[in-house]
Amino acid sequence: MTVVRTIAALRAEVAAWRRRGETLALVPTMGALHEGHLALMREGLRRADRVVVSIFVNPTQFSPEEDLARYPRQEARDRDTLSKVGQCLLFAPTVAEMYPEGFSTRVSVAGVSEGLCGAFRPVHFCGVATVVTKLLLQTLPDVAVFGEKDYQQLQVIRRLVTDLDIPVRVVGVPTVREADGLALSSRNASLSAPERSRATALYQILQETSAAVTLGVAPNAAAAAAVDRLLAAGFTPLEYLEVRDAHTLAPLTGPLIRPARVLAAAWMGRTRLIDNVAIEPPGTSGS
Repeated sequence: MTVVRTIAALRAEVAAWRRRGETLALVPTMGALHEGHLALMREGLRRADRVVVSIFVNPTQFSPEEDLARYPRQEARDRDTLSKVGQCLLFAPTVAEMYPEGFSTRVSVAGVSEGLCGAFRPVHFCGVATVVTKLLLQTLPDVAVFGEKDYQQLQVIRRLVTDLDIPVRVVGVPTVREADGLALSSRNASLSAPERSRATALYQILQETSAAVTLGVAPNAAAAAAVDRLLAAGFTPLEYLEVRDAHTLAPLTGPLIRPARVLAAAWMGRTRLIDNVAIEPPGTSGS
């Protein structure tokens, strides 16, 4: 596997592929790779000849209250994990490479970034939008692949690509889960055994909330009932559990006539977990 650390080296590799007529997929990550990330890479290989996987712990998406220094950095292990997928190029730049002295530009996406995680992590999506825009321009891929577990992030990226006329297809990959339904995340390793057992309630309750809204229960009533159940299951604090339009992420208050999502973020002990489940109008399928 080739590893490059500079934008110039990345562009040289990409240029060589383009001269051979090869297509390219980009999978941006912050490392600590697991099977969920590998699913993104396999989707990239299914859609393109080559895959660039970036590993960059992006400081601009962390607020001062969040511990950037504690975020796991394990490039050697991540390279071993990547070797399971096949031929990938790893782009692992330094902070100075991505944000050289004098860097002063930020990309901010209104609307879909507001509320939900945006209410609790106020600098997060500006940092995500900025670094993803840079990665797209550095790589110029045909396809960019992201996981649906971070659903609000996915919608932010789709919006910025549309608004800035960036010629890339953004693909969302369904959340990869453990056998008991818990969404795969590097944060799961922080759960104690009792917390890990209780954490499965998050997905179960989201599924049941989705089913209730599809059957005609008012979104606000279904969400309120789900909040009570999550608190009873030991999730505290509960940041949010809301039903939103799947495309615009506007709060869903009326009848279910378009696809929606029920999204939640909650703490189990010292671990913040997020998840979401699709809600389909009666008589439809897909998300």
